[in-house]
Amino acid sequence: MKSTTLLFTGLFLIFFISCTDYETNREIKDNLEKDIYYLASDEMEGRSIGTRGEEMAAQYLAQRFEEIGLLAKGTEGYFQKFSVQKANDPHQEVQIQRTGEGISGSNVIGAIDHGATNWLILGAHFDHLGYGDEGSLYRGEAAIHNGADDNASGTAALIELGKLLQLKKLNTNVLLIGFSGEEKGLWGSNYFTKNPTIDLSKCSYMINLDMIGRLNTNQKLAIHGVGTSPEWSDQLNQANADSLQLVTSASGIGPSDHTSFYLEDIPVLHFFTGQHQDYHQPTDDADKINYDGLVKIIRMIERLVVNLDQTNKLTFTPTQVDQNETPQFSVSLGVVPDYLYDGKGMRIDGVTEGKPAQTAGMQRGDIVVKMGDSLVTDMMSYMRALSSFKKGDQAIVEFQRGDELKAVQIIF
Repeated sequence: MKSTTLLFTGLFLIFFISCTDYETNREIKDNLEKDIYYLASDEMEGRSIGTRGEEMAAQYLAQRFEEIGLLAKGTEGYFQKFSVQKANDPHQEVQIQRTGEGISGSNVIGAIDHGATNWLILGAHFDHLGYGDEGSLYRGEAAIHNGADDNASGTAALIELGKLLQLKKLNTNVLLIGFSGEEKGLWGSNYFTKNPTIDLSKCSYMINLDMIGRLNTNQKLAIHGVGTSPEWSDQLNQANADSLQLVTSASGIGPSDHTSFYLEDIPVLHFFTGQHQDYHQPTDDADKINYDGLVKIIRMIERLVVNLDQTNKLTFTPTQVDQNETPQFSVSLGVVPDYLYDGKGMRIDGVTEGKPAQTAGMQRGDIVVKMGDSLVTDMMSYMRALSSFKKGDQAIVEFQRGDELKAVQIIF
């Protein structure tokens, strides 16, 4: 009887410790659903910066940070408010400032402060396109763009990672930032890096969570910025316990908030599950999120942070594609590239109605291999080729459809 009691006690303690170490994956999933359904609800009206919906989302994120026990690390509690004054001259940059006329928004900042020397930063933008804005790919009447994947998914994951890392005895402090104004041009992250609430010279690395809610059946996960530190590749492979298919790229420059930190010589990663037919459309809704896949990504980042926990900062390495080398475009083919495609060429994941590709009969799944005189072997060569055209130009575009090589004339 005594041995049975001891056995029961031991099993109970194991169960209790395992449960209190953190929630189960099922509980994480439930929390993600709760947060994403709220952030991507019509009540938020698309969370465009400078609107009531964005303010509500910022308040909600601050409340969630407080609930999970994060310390306020903004300039006004959890908030870091900023204003953006658009330039009258289109060749000038917008002016992002602490106060003044223009569009106002707030970053939301919380911290896990262990009194350590160095920091790591986890970030996700919480703003979106409101009723469409100029970034929308929707051609109908004004409609709420709920942005469940873009980027309620990353915002909800940020909250869950805050919970997970609270219970880890790390040798590094953790800063969690919800950025506003990302959709307008990385406004919030740009402002933060120029007005940081911590010493950025003590920042070991930054991880950006942007559009991580659509892990596909092939389990493909894109991770950008792997070339910004020599430690990244091995550490990512070690953290990938769920055998996700990692599609990596080296550059620290991209159309999301990690770019602002890369430009400060900080190693960065951007986790991304790829674009889809609902990208920047009113149909990007909470019921289309792969919640089980999102849990896997959160667990991978948790393992990565724990494995990287050390007193020394990661080594920063600049990547080949610098900001000045990024192609600039005056025309568009009117397609959504498949950023998870790792074959030869540029695979089309979506076609915008009324744009050159759709007019010429191109379809989702086509793989562009040549534009004019330029061979297209990957995403960068596609962008370089596209940047060589201007409005009114004509070009023959060759693409693979199944086993057939096709060619169409495009008028930009």
